[in-house]
Amino acid sequence: MKKGIILILFAVYCLQYSNAQDIKSKDQSVGTWKFAAPYAPEGYSSGTIVIGSAEKKDTATMSFGTGEYKLPGGNVKVINDSVLFSVFLEGQDIKVMLKVDSDTSMSGKAVYSEGEVPLTLSKVISTEAAVKN
Repeated sequence: MKKGIILILFAVYCLQYSNAQDIKSKDQSVGTWKFAAPYAPEGYSSGTIVIGSAEKKDTATMSFGTGEYKLPGGNVKVINDSVLFSVFLEGQDIKVMLKVDSDTSMSGKAVYSEGEVPLTLSKVISTEAAVKN
C-alpha cells in the first residue's frame, strides 16, 4: 500500500515538473523578435515576429522591413522550445518553423514553394525589461 502511494506521489511530482518546463519554454519564445533571412527574396530578408497568446491561444504576427503591415500567423503552435506557424503571402502559404536556442536567440526556416529560407532571430529587449535585469 505504501509503495502505491509513494508511486502516485512521485508520478504527480514528475507531471508538475514537466508542466513547469513547458511553461518556461513558452515564456522564452514570447516577445518581439527581429529576424534576418539573407537568402529570402528582396523585401523579405528582415523584419519582426511577435509571439504571444490571446484568449488561451498561441499567436504570431510577422512583418517585413519597417513593420507597417503585419501578417497574422495561422495554426500557431508553441510546443516546448519550438514555434510553428504559417503566413499567407503573395498567394501562397509559408510555413515558419523556429527553435529557441537561448533566452535571446532563435533559429529556424521558412518553407515555401521555391524552397527553404534559413532564419535567425534575436529578441528585442524592451527598456523596461532591461532595467529589471
